[in-house]
Amino acid sequence: MAKDIENKQVEMGFLDHLEVLRWHILRAFLSIIVFAITAFIFQDFIFNKIILAPKSPTFFTNTELCRFGKFVNVESLCINTTPFQIINIKMSGQFSTSIMVSLVVGFVVAFPYVFWELWSFIKPALYSNEKKHARGAVFVSSALFIIGVLFGYYIIIPLTLQFFSSYNVSTQVINQINLDSYISTFTSVILASGVVFELPIIIYFLSKAGLVTPEFLKKYRKHSLVIILILAAVITPPDVFSQVLVSLPLIVLYEVGIVISKKVVAKDKSLLI
Repeated sequence: MAKDIENKQVEMGFLDHLEVLRWHILRAFLSIIVFAITAFIFQDFIFNKIILAPKSPTFFTNTELCRFGKFVNVESLCINTTPFQIINIKMSGQFSTSIMVSLVVGFVVAFPYVFWELWSFIKPALYSNEKKHARGAVFVSSALFIIGVLFGYYIIIPLTLQFFSSYNVSTQVINQINLDSYISTFTSVILASGVVFELPIIIYFLSKAGLVTPEFLKKYRKHSLVIILILAAVITPPDVFSQVLVSLPLIVLYEVGIVISKKVVAKDKSLLI
């Protein structure tokens, strides 16, 4: 197996690898552009039914939390009951926002293909047994990213909108949310959630590279818990319920990462015997 890889490395020089990588990046970029153009064409649906929906009282998360709040007699769980207005103060603000949102939507939708292109470049350099163990990497990575995006959309964003739209320093100050501010908050939460949910995949590759071990992850479990709580405090409103809600899946992902690291290290050791 090692000879096969050495032969490939002899056949392809550094510039050849760069040329192959260039085409992978180009195809990935074109896929994002295609989906971005599609998103721009259907921007009315994307803005009215997706992006602006979480601020409405009829949004799924808002109605279900309110229903649960009435069941447990906690009225504060009824969030976003009063829709707020979004204003635009720039001449080209709405057009530039449409372009940016289209690109973000294009990246999110094209992510499985983008990752597949990246994986197609890395895969030939792996041993056959490594390819076998990494089978399904594109599906798992894509699934985790989409789950993270949905978690950010249905959980983090409604809670964030509730806090920032209702918080005020004085009754004399009225919140008028700028379009740029709303969209930047929305997109950053969505992308950050998608990336954070890639934690098991990141741990897998770090373990394969020998940079992370299960012992290391266990040793710094308490430290990671503190980091997760801080991260949850940054991306959610400053209330305990929201922070716990966001922290739980991150803690679960970290524990899954430990299990993955154990399996990777065990398989690597068995190959050396």
